[in-house]
Amino acid sequence: MAANERRIILKNIDQPGYGNDIDTYLKHGGYEMLKKALGSRPEDLREEVKKSGVRGRGGAGFPAGMKWSFLDFKSGKPIYLVCNADESEPGTFKDRQIIHKDPHQLLEGMLISAYAIKAELAFIYIRGEFPEGARIVERAIEEARQKNFLGKGILGTAFSCEIRVHRGAGAYICGEETGLIESIEGKRPYPRIKPPYFPAALGLYMCPTIVNNVETLCNVKHIVEMGGEEYAKIGRHGNTGTRIWCVSGHVRKPGYYEFEGGAITLGELIYDVCGGLQPGRSLKAVIPGGSSMKILRADERFKGKDRDGNAYDLGLEDLILDFDGIAVSGSLSGSGGVMVLDDTTDMVEALANVSSFYAHESCGQCTPCREGSLWLKKILERMSRGQARLEDVDLLKSVADQIPGRTICAFGEAAAWPVQSYVAKFREEFIAKAEEQAAGRKPQETGERVALV
Repeated sequence: MAANERRIILKNIDQPGYGNDIDTYLKHGGYEMLKKALGSRPEDLREEVKKSGVRGRGGAGFPAGMKWSFLDFKSGKPIYLVCNADESEPGTFKDRQIIHKDPHQLLEGMLISAYAIKAELAFIYIRGEFPEGARIVERAIEEARQKNFLGKGILGTAFSCEIRVHRGAGAYICGEETGLIESIEGKRPYPRIKPPYFPAALGLYMCPTIVNNVETLCNVKHIVEMGGEEYAKIGRHGNTGTRIWCVSGHVRKPGYYEFEGGAITLGELIYDVCGGLQPGRSLKAVIPGGSSMKILRADERFKGKDRDGNAYDLGLEDLILDFDGIAVSGSLSGSGGVMVLDDTTDMVEALANVSSFYAHESCGQCTPCREGSLWLKKILERMSRGQARLEDVDLLKSVADQIPGRTICAFGEAAAWPVQSYVAKFREEFIAKAEEQAAGRKPQETGERVALV
């Protein structure tokens, strides 16, 4: 645990002797907040979550309380709660830590949330690559049922709720909430068009549904404990509470860390918390929120005005670590996966790796994404094989520019943003590689007519 961390969600994780069984959880005050919540009215709990200002921790950062307020409680249809435990964004590994090491915290947060939104059936959609995590959660559910924390008439009240585990097959697109819903229904995970298929109105089985991330749902327990207004005092305006950041790449101490919103800068995370880079290495770039986010150069400056009209001029290491602090750079904090790249990184090879992943994970529903992501992969593979053409750099940008805004879900942006930003920020590397490869081939090879991609 770093010296300047404030652990709320991760408070007990990694503590000596802390297990993932219910007896250990109860010894540390487990399910006390569920008891407290069941003594309140559901509408009061929803108001507390709204007051807290907690934003979704899965990537989009949408206020959870506002999302809950969109539910139609008068529709006469059942309401469902879905926990998104897919965690498919490369560079992100926080939710699996909670699932493996503190599953009952997630269950308690889910049960409180289900009571607040009047849901009697909840699902945990867990990624196919988490087989042990699924077993741990299923065991925790049975432990909670035996103690009457879920099932019929929970703790002697009129509230009943079941939680079911739904294991995915390992598809990135199932991290998108409507694709996830389609998967639970047993169909291809094709994201739905919004509108009209906003989950709060037409979600699982065409009923009102709330989909929240693992970390988001865990926060609900602590909001009940503190109260919405007290929780909102943690962090800074618009970035309340704590957030778990996953740090990987070229740092000495990669791992997961929890801080109050805005408590530290990106530079402090890299150098003070993670021990800096390896000896003799220098910082080249940072991906601030998982592989789909726009990459940032180490020597960039970010200028503009904040919401109060105050001018700012910041370097990469000065960026405040929260939703809004990262956003001023033109990138996003996404899923909280900070990936650090040092000066040994070949940006062409790095982008080829990223683009290969997104081409593989496209669901194929939308033509710009299905075809565009594959074209990007093919161009970059050609550059990686030493067969780059001089026009490939501009071709990469052209293809990437034609994907965003033309697809049903945000996967198009996920495939295009890395290409747009890598090529824009490190254009000199891409051009140098293309020129070097073109110059190294025989004249007849450079003049051959080849397929577009």
